[in-house]
Amino acid sequence: MKKFVGLCACTMGLAHTFMAAESMEAEAKKRGYETKVETQGSDGIKNELTSEDIANADIILLSTAITPQHMDRFEGYEIYEVPLSEAIKDIKTVFDDIEEDLGIK
Repeated sequence: MKKFVGLCACTMGLAHTFMAAESMEAEAKKRGYETKVETQGSDGIKNELTSEDIANADIILLSTAITPQHMDRFEGYEIYEVPLSEAIKDIKTVFDDIEEDLGIK
């Protein structure tokens, strides 16, 4: 099964963080991915991605308005980044572009 991991974070870590996370999860599941999305916000880090999650991912997508904690976990991996607004409003196009770039069908 294809695997998708994402990370969403913004200054307040309230509405936009969780809206982007929900959007990512829904689109990834529609496309048949096993999915895990970490959020970083006012309530701390939730659903934290492990090094194993990251290593096994076919797609790694970050949607942030701040620099997330523990970015060193992603060193050496191909990462895609989009603004929170794009993850919320146009996630289908984001996935289309990433899958095309990676040759995933």
